[in-house]
Amino acid sequence: MGGWYSATLLRKRLFAALAAAAFLFIAVCTRFFFVQILSGERLRGMALGQWTREIPVVAARGDIEDRNGVLLAGSAAGYSVFVRPNAVRDKPAAASVLARLFGLDEAELLAELRSSRVSEFAVVRHADKESVVRLEEYDLPGVYYARDDVRIYPFGSLLSRVLGFTSVDGTGLTGLEKYYDKYLRGQDGEIAQPTDLVGAEVEGEAVYYPATDGRTLCLTIDYAIQAAAEAAMERVYAQYSPVTAQCIVLDPDNFDILAMAEAPGYDLNNVPRDDADALAFLSRNNLVSDIYEPGSTFKIVTAAANIEEYLRGNPAAFSRTHVFNSSRTRSVDGTTVRCWSTHANGRHSDQTLAEALNNSCNPCFTDIALALGTETFYEYLEKFHFGSATGIDFSGEAQGMLLPESAVRACDLARIGFGQTVAVTALQLACAGASAVNGGYYYRPRLVREIRSADGKQREEIAPVLLNRTIGEEASRALASLLEGVVADGSGSRAYIEGYKVGGKTGTAQKFEDGAIAQGKYVSSFLGFFPSDDPQYLVLVIVDEPQGAYYGSVVAAPAAREVMQGIIDVRGIPPYES
Repeated sequence: MGGWYSATLLRKRLFAALAAAAFLFIAVCTRFFFVQILSGERLRGMALGQWTREIPVVAARGDIEDRNGVLLAGSAAGYSVFVRPNAVRDKPAAASVLARLFGLDEAELLAELRSSRVSEFAVVRHADKESVVRLEEYDLPGVYYARDDVRIYPFGSLLSRVLGFTSVDGTGLTGLEKYYDKYLRGQDGEIAQPTDLVGAEVEGEAVYYPATDGRTLCLTIDYAIQAAAEAAMERVYAQYSPVTAQCIVLDPDNFDILAMAEAPGYDLNNVPRDDADALAFLSRNNLVSDIYEPGSTFKIVTAAANIEEYLRGNPAAFSRTHVFNSSRTRSVDGTTVRCWSTHANGRHSDQTLAEALNNSCNPCFTDIALALGTETFYEYLEKFHFGSATGIDFSGEAQGMLLPESAVRACDLARIGFGQTVAVTALQLACAGASAVNGGYYYRPRLVREIRSADGKQREEIAPVLLNRTIGEEASRALASLLEGVVADGSGSRAYIEGYKVGGKTGTAQKFEDGAIAQGKYVSSFLGFFPSDDPQYLVLVIVDEPQGAYYGSVVAAPAAREVMQGIIDVRGIPPYES
């Protein structure tokens, strides 16, 4: 009995010892795997970092070009100078040389060299090449430089609220510089130079890790059209002293943004970084990020829905030849809708849809909205992407404001019909107008058409994306013809260009502040396109709070005409042959 017990106990002890040994072996192997395989690269890097000095090889930031290759944003050679205090042998001499070359305070620099607890710090950024060449002549231990390009914008304020700007270290902060930063910034490299413990260079072979330069953005913007749009907005800004004067030029065929202009702008080469309020105002792209009540330009959408429903055989819809009641008022849910005209001397008698558009008569579009009904009208509003983002490749796009369908009363529907009780972005309205006259095709708007590598070998095309259909081609052609009449014979006559088929619609909307009408504050607008029988260019002008005059027909329509004339001139478009 005792022998059997002793043998069993021995086997248990032997098993426990073997198990412990196996556990230790597995633990050691696991640790070995973790250190050598999983963490090997990191630990080798840490070890290398203790015995090397990493000189950065900064990637060149990618350029930004217009659709024709015109440089809009690029980089000029610049350099940053760094110091490793522990490796500086003669600190007073180094401070003297650096202060003299780069205009620094010698005493402050010397104090920093003597007291600094950091392993390295930047002495100066964006130094010119001449100063760096002179620095090389002194061969100062512990002092080195690296490429640090300066971002330049050849046209200063041109496209300032779209291009945006970068930080001091070259990171995109606003606009396209921010949205496409991951493509523009590239990937930095470095030169690992052997050093001793204090950071002084020693004999040995340096290891070079090359940088990958940033990619080039090829925009949909046309520089010549952008310049024409900006010139027109600057003239409007000077003449009417508004808060802003804004313009979008869109290609209706695919929603390429050809121009986005706003006045006032600012010089991208001299960004007011020390004035936060001014910078926030000047760098904001209001065309994408701000919303407003569009007023009568929205009647384009109401008319589009009206014509499409009539062509579909909807008996509730008014026809294009329907005669609207001559009364200048409509009463809906106890609220009164009035026409801007007094209808005196027989003006604005019974009207067709063409005449209602020409005269911009609100009661007629109240009739249309009520006849369509909430469900049908809202189907069209959603197709035209009101209340939702367009999806443009730009940060900060607003969605606009559209009442929930379930909350809409008859008086709300009536006002939406002529552009009140709805808020849109300028981009939303431009895209809706383009879809209404291009055959009913709604695309995702874009600012960038292609991204390519610095050597041009790798290309990534951003193709147009058709999102949906809004109306049919027949309805679209009919609407474009009616809007040509608005410019030829109606409220948009100041946008008329002899020899060219221009269509469009004016808008004059009162502004609201704190839920009430802001007396004396208006938004003047005009949405136009040409040629009206085959739209190639759409122009939307918005003037926020013009002084001295405020009707869209007086303020915005002539500005839009100026932009369209500029397009005709730069593109060499001949007049039509009748």
